[in-house]
Amino acid sequence: MTGPAAAAAPVVAGAEPMSTLDAEFFFAEHGNVPLHIGSVAVFDGPAPGREELIRLFATKLPLVPRYRQVVRAAPFQLLRPVWADDQEFSVEHHIRSIRVPAPGGPEQLRAVAARLFARPLDRHRPLWEEWLLYGLADGRWAILSKVHHCMIDGVGGSDLMTLVFGTGPGEDPAALREDPAGPGEDPAAAARWVPAPWPSLARLAAGDLRDAMTGPLRRLAAGPGLLRRVTAEDLLGYGRGLGRLVRGLSQPAASSLNGPVGPRRRWAWTTVDLAELKKIRAAHGATINDVVLAAITRAFRDLLEGRGELTERMVVRTMVPVSVRGPDERGAVTNRVSAVLANLPVSEPDPLRRLALIRREMDGLKHTHQAATPEVLTGLLGLILGAAPAWFALGTQATFRTPLPLIQTVTTNVPGPRQPLYVLGRPLTALYPYVPIGNAVRISVAILSYVDAICFSVTADHDFSPDLDVFTEGIRCGLAELGGPACDPGKASAMAK
Repeated sequence: MTGPAAAAAPVVAGAEPMSTLDAEFFFAEHGNVPLHIGSVAVFDGPAPGREELIRLFATKLPLVPRYRQVVRAAPFQLLRPVWADDQEFSVEHHIRSIRVPAPGGPEQLRAVAARLFARPLDRHRPLWEEWLLYGLADGRWAILSKVHHCMIDGVGGSDLMTLVFGTGPGEDPAALREDPAGPGEDPAAAARWVPAPWPSLARLAAGDLRDAMTGPLRRLAAGPGLLRRVTAEDLLGYGRGLGRLVRGLSQPAASSLNGPVGPRRRWAWTTVDLAELKKIRAAHGATINDVVLAAITRAFRDLLEGRGELTERMVVRTMVPVSVRGPDERGAVTNRVSAVLANLPVSEPDPLRRLALIRREMDGLKHTHQAATPEVLTGLLGLILGAAPAWFALGTQATFRTPLPLIQTVTTNVPGPRQPLYVLGRPLTALYPYVPIGNAVRISVAILSYVDAICFSVTADHDFSPDLDVFTEGIRCGLAELGGPACDPGKASAMAK
């Protein structure tokens, strides 16, 4: 493996040390900022019963051991947090159901999903939930998934979905009803799993002490692999890009996109054909990511213009996560992600000029290797986590919880499953991603492809985003002005008032 596991801390029997990046997401969560990612998957066909879904997930649990593990942390974060088997694990605790109010259309689905996504996961149990949503219009149903970001990133979540859901309609619901272990499984498989006993705090402390003493040497031993990925040219390029970054931070940004966030969320989406994005990309010589960001820039422009905030030279600074998974890390249940900071030119009225500015911005970030050095910094932070977990926790909390408006949004773009997926023989027809908002960041955007469609999903603080529909319509208008299908700009203007 080429990832951080190459320098992982020694495993104490019954406990697996949390990686540095996973620990950052774990410690950063607080109060009104639950940090799980998720999705709503909509299916055709009759809704299964909750018991059927429980039996289905029970058969999949051996494929994802982390789903039966909890985070075990010492008081006052005196020890490094570890993953350990849940001694009282029950899949029933994680599979729930709720009816979507009539008439079960998109508005009702979004409202129910926003309410469920706003709730934090129970830290006393494995950090995931699945909700069966029934009562949708046209006889459809959905699965709402929540997984804490300390367990997995967006690309890993997409891999996990392909692993858990079926890739063909041949799964027989009747067989599941008859056989609790599922079709093709040993009937006693579910009953055979026995959680490993938790190690004592003394053994965990001894493991942390060993890590503090040997960790630096192990990380140095793993250094050549890291240095092969992050070269001297990368670091020099990163240094050249710092000046550009500082200049970008000096540009004016919209004040309403930053500030305190409450406990409630708004969640909306819009979906477009992947073929339309490819047509726009080819027409303008851009990348799919450039086109996506151009559409989001138009959406922010409409939003800010409707709020009376748009000014000259204004930008929206966005954090853009970048996957650093190697080919041998597909399906790994952990975080393997870096990030870059990009300016979206919302003050530019000309759509072609906006696209050109975004292309130049993203090309500059690639050429100056801005995504490379954060991976090195994460490795260095691992030394602190191993030697002084309490200081690491305090530092992470201070960094993530301080309301510094350096960024206004997060935009994630994840390639999803390209083949149709199924659950209990029912086809997955629509897939809507969810990403959380952060401390003082009131809006986040997730982009996820599924087969031949791309969904733009927007999460926002409820009280400060009553105009969220302006944003989703702005995305469609941003694509239309670049040659995509027509939108209704009057609709966005009316909603902004």
